[in-house]
Amino acid sequence: MSTEHLTVITEADIDDIAIGAAVLGTGGGGDPHVGSLHAKRAIRLHGEVPVLQVADLDDEGLVVPVGMIGAPSVSIEKIAGANELGRALDMLEQGTGKRVAAIMPIEIGGGNSLIPIAAAAERGLPIVDGDAMGRAFPEAQMVTFHLAGYGPGATVLVDAQGNAVLSYPINGAWSERLARVITFEMGGSATMIDYAYPGAVARECAIPGTLTMARDIGRMLRSSELRDDERTDAMLEKLGGFRLFIGKVTEIERAVQGGFTRGRAELAGTGADRGDTFELSFQNEMLLATRNGELAAVTPDLIAVLDQATGHPITTETLRYGARVTIVAFPCHPQWRTERGIETAGPGYFGYDVEFTPVETLVASANAQEDRA
Repeated sequence: MSTEHLTVITEADIDDIAIGAAVLGTGGGGDPHVGSLHAKRAIRLHGEVPVLQVADLDDEGLVVPVGMIGAPSVSIEKIAGANELGRALDMLEQGTGKRVAAIMPIEIGGGNSLIPIAAAAERGLPIVDGDAMGRAFPEAQMVTFHLAGYGPGATVLVDAQGNAVLSYPINGAWSERLARVITFEMGGSATMIDYAYPGAVARECAIPGTLTMARDIGRMLRSSELRDDERTDAMLEKLGGFRLFIGKVTEIERAVQGGFTRGRAELAGTGADRGDTFELSFQNEMLLATRNGELAAVTPDLIAVLDQATGHPITTETLRYGARVTIVAFPCHPQWRTERGIETAGPGYFGYDVEFTPVETLVASANAQEDRA
């Protein structure tokens, strides 16, 4: 599989990026199908999108993250209007008096990796091959800019009705509080811009190469040259990940609460995992996994649900009773394993009464217990 960095994004790249981003999005980040429709349409109308590497960003050029905020369950039914992206960028430029130089995904997850591509195509701007999470997270302050001490700056929210709000939250926590309330009033989903900074700051904070990574994962999982199990194995090797469980969904609880899709899923093991149980807890994204009541993986490490037959990712809003799935997990970017990273997006923040333990440590411990048994 190619590991060359993206230099341009064509319509033919979108399906690969959508699949890979949905894996890295850990079940959240917006619906990849809806996002791919936006991106394909924009490229078809406006042309291919040039790609900038993080290291090559101009110090002064304004790099603008564009994406969607809200509950993924809502975004499937309330699809963003075609003019929302342009209106959000217009408002940012009017409010700051600065021209946008490049677009960047705020997160690498589902639709929120594709919406920025659509915005870049519509404006004739380059897209940055990087993001501010290395995965998807549910709240606005859960970005590497926040970890580095930067505030959200000028923040824009736009909806399909024509409403637009420009605000200047004092910090990341207030950005999340204000944006969540406004998004709720906008119908539960909105287009959002925040953490727009010059290239020098984006270069300091962004996690590089994540669009390329998504493209490569998508190519693996869609490859006709590999068998089903080989596709997943290739992806796990590339990401340093682990296969945690194989089973079927026996119970699922899901509801839109406080502007998020929250819930849990219970699984019964099949094949080699027959007789074991597994549980997933999510808030837009998969955040906690336990096997037979013991911790198996936890945020900020990445937990993904894959279809057993295809290896393709299943999002939190499309996970269904009876689905036969494979649960996998990957180490997060090192920035999230710092003290500030754990404080911002670790299990304690979400109310889980467990300590963060790296997934590779949990897997090694579980394997050691099996060997002793």
